[in-house]
Amino acid sequence: MKRLFCLLIISLALSISAFCQSKEEKEVAAAVELFKKAILDADKDLLSSIAADELVYGHSSGKVENKTEFMSQILDTQTMDYTSIDMIDQTIRVAGKVAVVRHIYSAQTISKGTPGNVKIGNMLIWQKQKGKWKLLARQAYKI
Repeated sequence: MKRLFCLLIISLALSISAFCQSKEEKEVAAAVELFKKAILDADKDLLSSIAADELVYGHSSGKVENKTEFMSQILDTQTMDYTSIDMIDQTIRVAGKVAVVRHIYSAQTISKGTPGNVKIGNMLIWQKQKGKWKLLARQAYKI
């Protein structure tokens, strides 16, 4: 009974926190979901529209890519294809026209025919440009 009560309290707290998001935080969360969809679908147009031209995309290995390099890597599904992506424990902080998103990035992949998984920490920097949230920077880190 205590366990059920605790689960109920936790669920209620999570529900309340979801309703407490500001308009900007909800917009950023929607942009993150579009980013996830663009990666899963290897959608060139969507990737291009969500990534800022000035994108700096850092991998957990230390490799850093610009927008063109990042897009080429995602669009090359022969090298790696993402079959699922979960963004766990996500937090969003908005300060004016900049937002910082942090989460644990957990993905299932197929690389050269071999299934695999990725689990890393991510920090995404989003900037509002001409009324749309654009991914300006990403830095992954090993966990």
